[in-house]
Amino acid sequence: MTVARVTEIKSSSKKSFEDAIENGVARANKTLKNVRGAWVKEMEVECGDKGKITAYRVLLKVTFVLND
Repeated sequence: MTVARVTEIKSSSKKSFEDAIENGVARANKTLKNVRGAWVKEMEVECGDKGKITAYRVLLKVTFVLND
């Protein structure tokens, strides 16, 4: 029987939401073993002067399988 766990991580990028997602999953793979997937729970942007977007942020729910 396989048992998995889900954890939340927040990631950001100055380029795009897609880049923020890729950064988050890549970072999760450095710390967690057996990462099997992730889904985006929340998306947000940070705005600077004159309403220009300065950062894209995502809250990811990352699923990984626990070792026996």
